[in-house]
Amino acid sequence: MPKKLNTRFIFQSQNQVQSNTIKSNNPHRFESFEDKTKLPFTLQDLKAAIPSECFQPKVGKSLFYFFRDILIIGLLYAVAHYLDSWFFWPIFWVTQGTMFWALFVVGHDCGHQSFSKKKWLNDLIGHLSHTPILVPYHGWRISHRTHHKNTGSLDNDESWYPATESEYKGVNWVHNIGRNYLFLLAYPLYLFTGSPNKRGSHFLPSSRLFKPSEKWDIITSTTLWTLMVAFLGFLTYQWGWMWLLKYYVGPYLVFVIWLDLVTFLHHTEPDIPWYRGEDWTFLKGAISSIDRDYGFINHIHHDIGTHVAHHIFLNIPHYNLKKATEAIKPIMGEYFHKSDEPILTSLWRSCKNCHFVPDTGGKVYYTSLKKLAKYE
Repeated sequence: MPKKLNTRFIFQSQNQVQSNTIKSNNPHRFESFEDKTKLPFTLQDLKAAIPSECFQPKVGKSLFYFFRDILIIGLLYAVAHYLDSWFFWPIFWVTQGTMFWALFVVGHDCGHQSFSKKKWLNDLIGHLSHTPILVPYHGWRISHRTHHKNTGSLDNDESWYPATESEYKGVNWVHNIGRNYLFLLAYPLYLFTGSPNKRGSHFLPSSRLFKPSEKWDIITSTTLWTLMVAFLGFLTYQWGWMWLLKYYVGPYLVFVIWLDLVTFLHHTEPDIPWYRGEDWTFLKGAISSIDRDYGFINHIHHDIGTHVAHHIFLNIPHYNLKKATEAIKPIMGEYFHKSDEPILTSLWRSCKNCHFVPDTGGKVYYTSLKKLAKYE
């Protein structure tokens, strides 16, 4: 069994159900009969443990975080314009890119309808949050919904799911290096092509990612995205390519790195299971995620690292996730995954160890060729 490094699990009391996974040095982790039984808690158990107010978005509070992010972004642009110094531009790119990422998380709440109970307001703020950072709000919202419905399913998940061993061995080493080590700039490509498991553009109503009834949502977001690109083109025509690099491309690339980094770490961990066929259920998939600590960034990017509770209950606003998490920990026990390991350490460890899953098995874990060779 792969060694658990710096991963803290919240354990149940001795009288509660413990993990039934057979301890083995085989990285494929054979399962016992008990592994295929139900979880020792239900979705209803978890919901009952969470204070009801956690499910209630507060429009004023949600708007506060939106306008706070917009204000900080505006101030950073003003400071960058005032200083206009190559000593400051790299600092600006990192800080502004982080704020782009924070604004994305606000739009993410809108997509889950947890920003408010008014769909029109969610969609308005969602477009205002996502369009300036070149995210097609409805296109991404819909594909992200598919991910949440099928999290942890090797058959149906379409975002950050693992390759099988045969798939991994069937492609050239360049592809595998790109997939396992050079993925932090993959997001723009994903918007145009979809994932290997579900190809399709996030900009075309005809894409297999969408239903016919969602046609006008996609047209709306694609139109706004196109207008944003045209606006950036106009500003570049007015002030030059260097303006585009300094004021937009730099922060945008940092934003993309944040998005890919955080999403990768939510679902890529040696101790997090993936499921096939009838072994998968919504709840098993939802808890196949991990909470991570980003230090002082936690509050800046709206506690997006508090991810397990979010996957179980999409309608909890980001500012209530911590409270909800504390409520479900005692119920979930050892099934709740949290890591206090430094982010860069976790990233490197997962890059080295999480390359593919076995071709067979209902419940499987990430492994790598190096780990397989160790046990052969």
